[in-house]
Amino acid sequence: MNMNTRPIHTIRIGLIKASVWHRDTRAGERHTVSLVRLFRDGDVWKESTRFGRDDLLQAAKVLDLAHTWIHSQNHNERNEVSDADE
Repeated sequence: MNMNTRPIHTIRIGLIKASVWHRDTRAGERHTVSLVRLFRDGDVWKESTRFGRDDLLQAAKVLDLAHTWIHSQNHNERNEVSDADE
């Protein structure tokens, strides 16, 4: 399984960030999503996978946007294949 070292797409609202990753698997191309909350520890920015009550709506919106982006990529890929067949 190959996993890129960098995400192919990132969505951020406030301190909530989703990274979309592309993977080639035996079953074909797949996307996965990682979700983090950014925070500062002194002068250093860090990431956490824990979310407070006030983070949840932003997290849901970021995940919704990631879902939409992945589906648009899959739709675009299907259209490119269909166009090549014609």
